[in-house]
Amino acid sequence: MNKKNLIRICVCGVLYAVAIVVNFTVTLQNWVALIVFGAIYLAIGFDVLWRAIRNVAHGKVFDENFLMTIATIGAFAIGEFVDAVAVMLLYQIGELFQKYAVGKSRKSIAALMDIRPETATLCEDDEEKEVHPSEISCGQIFVVKAGEKIPLDGMVVKGNCRLNTSSITGESALRKVNVGDQVISGCINSDGVIYVQATSGYDDSTVAKILELVENAAEKKAPSENFIAKFSKYYTPIVTGLAFLIAVVPPLFLGYNVWHVWTVWLRRAMMFLFVSCPCALVISVPLGFFGGIAAASKRGVLVKGSNYLEMLSKVDAFAFDKTGTLTKGNFAVTAVYPQNNRQTVLETAALAEQYSNHPIAQAICKEVETEKTSCAVEEIAGRGIIAHFASFTVLCGNLQLMKENGIECQKVDGGTVVYVAKNNLFVGAIEIADQLKEDAAMAVSQLKQANCKTVLLTGDNEKTAQEVAQKVGVDEYHSQLLPQDKASLVEQMMKQGKKVAFVGDGINDAPVLATANVGIAMGAIGSDAAIEAADVVLMQDNPTAISTAQKISRKTLRIVKQNIVFSIAVKIAVLILSAVGVLDMISFGMIVAILADVGVCMLAILNSMRAMVLPKNK
Repeated sequence: MNKKNLIRICVCGVLYAVAIVVNFTVTLQNWVALIVFGAIYLAIGFDVLWRAIRNVAHGKVFDENFLMTIATIGAFAIGEFVDAVAVMLLYQIGELFQKYAVGKSRKSIAALMDIRPETATLCEDDEEKEVHPSEISCGQIFVVKAGEKIPLDGMVVKGNCRLNTSSITGESALRKVNVGDQVISGCINSDGVIYVQATSGYDDSTVAKILELVENAAEKKAPSENFIAKFSKYYTPIVTGLAFLIAVVPPLFLGYNVWHVWTVWLRRAMMFLFVSCPCALVISVPLGFFGGIAAASKRGVLVKGSNYLEMLSKVDAFAFDKTGTLTKGNFAVTAVYPQNNRQTVLETAALAEQYSNHPIAQAICKEVETEKTSCAVEEIAGRGIIAHFASFTVLCGNLQLMKENGIECQKVDGGTVVYVAKNNLFVGAIEIADQLKEDAAMAVSQLKQANCKTVLLTGDNEKTAQEVAQKVGVDEYHSQLLPQDKASLVEQMMKQGKKVAFVGDGINDAPVLATANVGIAMGAIGSDAAIEAADVVLMQDNPTAISTAQKISRKTLRIVKQNIVFSIAVKIAVLILSAVGVLDMISFGMIVAILADVGVCMLAILNSMRAMVLPKNK
């Protein structure tokens, strides 16, 4: 469509140039000039005229099509044939430029659609058959060969390879996977052959969640976008009314019977309408946010809407969860108390933790081999687990859980400590250690350089919280918190005037993710709770992606504000000049007026496209 419009503009432009040369050489009679320039005008502007008529018929009167139609027809009415065609030609050039810019932005988002695999190779009854990914159920095995995309989330059960995860996480380094490793859909197998057992259905896959987030992002408008929509709603009728007053009122007082006076003021009214078209704002502001969302997605940062992108730019305080956010969540048992009862303590704890997916539970279960025993599990948020078996009950959690159940036990000074009791008798304690992520301290440092306050909120004990806080360099920390305690602290910070973003892994942090001004789920695309509660989802586990996301958001908002201020300032200035007749002193005043509109629109669009350029990683 853009190619056809370009050809039409070029052909009409050539015909227009020839007509001008002939007119100045031969001096065509008025009726001949009207036919010649009228034909070119219809050829270049028939679609604008049709849209204006159609919109008026549907009750949508005041838009740019209406303004252009009234202004150019008015120019024809006062004999300004050359200017009328020039205005429509320039307007169409601006429209073509706009469509190109919007198309380029949409392509950057649409490129995400390429991550959706169209086929999968199902392994069934020792045979391989090609099916659509939606036909594979959870638990079935499929094979992924070199060069193919992984169709569903799953676990590798045979083979090994290196995965290109750049389309999902934005990371260029290949990731090596072996038997037992989890893989997510949309990644590309660079070499080798792997057999994968599906752990999710097609609709619940990582790819489906990403595409759903991106497709819905445009529906959530930022305050700046809502302002422009409301502004245009009132602005266009007002300037149309002012143009009418400019055309009618002055001639009534300056000599209504003098045709020249009417022509002068009608010309000024037409120029007023040309300049008043609000397309620079209506186009460039949404385009800027769209570009920002596209730039973020290329870095593995999924923003649910432009409203969250704008809010992220205003955040001046970041509250962090610890486990899985600043630390790797790769827990390991470092000590068992009492040491001489190590095996009994671990086996008792494993009985309670066997059905839990929490990293601490998995670390305990790795230490001993136990057969799964049927039990009723009661999870106490921020405390631990109570497992009820046929003949006994096991409590496994923090010191608070023990106290609440009247169990006397000796406090262990260490990092993360899990206390174990059986039938209300203390059995022992297990010390668990976690590792900081390599870039955790750098991420905190980057945010502090951006004048943001950093806070650590964790359910761990005072000693562990203090150690992590000192290592990563946060401004303050709070320990031994329940999920609701974290939410309360975030609310307190917000009441103090802070714009707060909470960063968590999405497992137990849904309440505080929803409470914060911006909820950021760290590397948690597989967590339904994170997707539901968070406003921003980081596909990678690198905390430095938080700073990247904020840089993109701040850059986008700067661009949007520049477009708003520049567009409004230029329009007000030129509207005043056209109304008082300054543009009349210029030979091509009508063309200058439309250039003030089309030119501003083009510059605003060019500026908006900068939002799609990724910030440099330092």
